[in-house]
Amino acid sequence: MQRPRLSFKDQTVLITGASSGIGREAALAFAGAGANVVLVARRAAALAKVAVETRKLGAATLSVPTDVTKPEAVAICFRKATKRFGSIDVVVNNAGVMIPAKVVDIRAADLQQMLNVNLFGALHVMQQAVRVMRKQGHGHIVNVASLAGRRGVSPLGAYCATKFALVGLTEALRMELVGEGIHVSLVMPGVVDTPLATAAQQDASLGVDWPEKLNMPPSWVVGCIFLAIRFKLTEIAVPPGAALLEKLAALTPGTTDSVLRWASDAMRRVSGRRKTPR
Repeated sequence: MQRPRLSFKDQTVLITGASSGIGREAALAFAGAGANVVLVARRAAALAKVAVETRKLGAATLSVPTDVTKPEAVAICFRKATKRFGSIDVVVNNAGVMIPAKVVDIRAADLQQMLNVNLFGALHVMQQAVRVMRKQGHGHIVNVASLAGRRGVSPLGAYCATKFALVGLTEALRMELVGEGIHVSLVMPGVVDTPLATAAQQDASLGVDWPEKLNMPPSWVVGCIFLAIRFKLTEIAVPPGAALLEKLAALTPGTTDSVLRWASDAMRRVSGRRKTPR
């Protein structure tokens, strides 16, 4: 899929988790669309490489290595961005971590780490974004959650819990900002071809059923981010049809359990995997 064509000339876009995966793809897409880009992630070296790519596309680029779990670091990041560009028009709240484990095996430390990044980190970014956007009178916050934030799946129970929480925060924030000129969108992808997903799929002990060859490219998610901004969408799911399936799952959770179990067994056969004992 080609990167979406939509002009963001003279707009500034801040992207968290910009060093790889969806965040990197978003940075390149916004740079290609004429935006100024603010790249945010913990890994300075990886972030610097993305900055080289965005500058080659002609984008004014600010790279700010930041740990989003630290509210003071996020505040400094936003101050640097506004000092450089004057305003922040779009925030893509994308940073996240995933540590797979079956519910009975979840370690408290791993759940805490995911909560720190996926929930508290996202909250810190939202809070700073709202402060900046209220001052300037406009803005758009795009929270990248997951279909796992609407449907629990194994072996991602703890990850799902953090994404469920992010969905709730996003919905509440959207209500709080009605009439203020600040839009909030929720993007919910399925399994994406990113380092997080690949690492989980390559660990046979986890029993992840979705074969790597079926992962969607990050560009699909970025296309949905662009659509959410262009049409001020409340939420959008990817791949196509996922939203309908998610709604059906909410109505018939028991049936959905059976269907998912059947699908996972079928995918094991297709991918040639040995069935993992449950």
